[in-house]
Amino acid sequence: MTIEGLIEKRRLRRRVHGIAAALLPYESDGRVSVEAFQKLLVATHRAGLMNAVNMDTGYVNYLSNAEKRGVLQWARDALTKDVPFVAGAYIENQTGDIATLYRRQIDPIVNAGGIPILFQTARLHGASAKEKAATYQAACQGYPQALAFELGTMFAPNGEIFDEETVRRLMDIPEIKGMKHSSLDRMVELERLALRDACRPDFRIYTGNDLGINMIEYGSDYLLGLASFAPEKFAERDRLWEDGDPGYYALSDALQYLGNVAFRDPVPAYKHSAAVFLHLTGRIPSDLVHPNNPKRPTWESEILRDCALRLGYG
Repeated sequence: MTIEGLIEKRRLRRRVHGIAAALLPYESDGRVSVEAFQKLLVATHRAGLMNAVNMDTGYVNYLSNAEKRGVLQWARDALTKDVPFVAGAYIENQTGDIATLYRRQIDPIVNAGGIPILFQTARLHGASAKEKAATYQAACQGYPQALAFELGTMFAPNGEIFDEETVRRLMDIPEIKGMKHSSLDRMVELERLALRDACRPDFRIYTGNDLGINMIEYGSDYLLGLASFAPEKFAERDRLWEDGDPGYYALSDALQYLGNVAFRDPVPAYKHSAAVFLHLTGRIPSDLVHPNNPKRPTWESEILRDCALRLGYG
């Protein structure tokens, strides 16, 4: 289907697959709040969304390999044995063969029962589409499933928006079942959807556009940091869309308002917004973030309180 066709024909009453990228919360003394983290994962699963850990929202770029393995174990312990979750395979600032580095990250994810999603590496910037696809194929070969990640540089400097040939070649890799697309550009995402429909209809495009969460109307699923703010509200929105209930629009608008506030510049500070919001709504013990993460101003809770009220949180 062409981009024009996607715009003209929204996917009404479509069942959406939603994934929430989990925030890693902290106690007031600066320790990771493992108990709160696990409660967030369980609440997200019970709401009907899949969890994603060791993502940008979980400070994967700041965690050591040992810390990332700890997160995987906490996730596995919190969720029952057969509950799947997604986990990031992040290799930036590591030396060695790129595919081998990815596989070293993927192994513990798969062993924990997770689905790996491959973060991009700046080491592949400037490589040809063929070279990038060959690296991803070597990294994923033999695993049951994996996801790819297309990340705009407003989120992280190692990110890159692929050209169309690269995306098409990645779609040809059978182990890769889908891609998270985080350009924050609706037209580019529509191009991805059109290519998917033409080349591999079962390939999932997970929108990472926290400023355009209604991309689900055009055929995207989602993997969003914003969904971790209010997973039960996202799950409710998804059900309303599938049921054709007009209540979908008001709830979607309220969630988008939250997204516009939380994902303003500088975008990486959205994780502090998430901590403030989750603390404000009584889900985590403090609004602290990883010490290396950018902070929001002291008045952040005031504007987020209005977002919470619009979503029905007293």
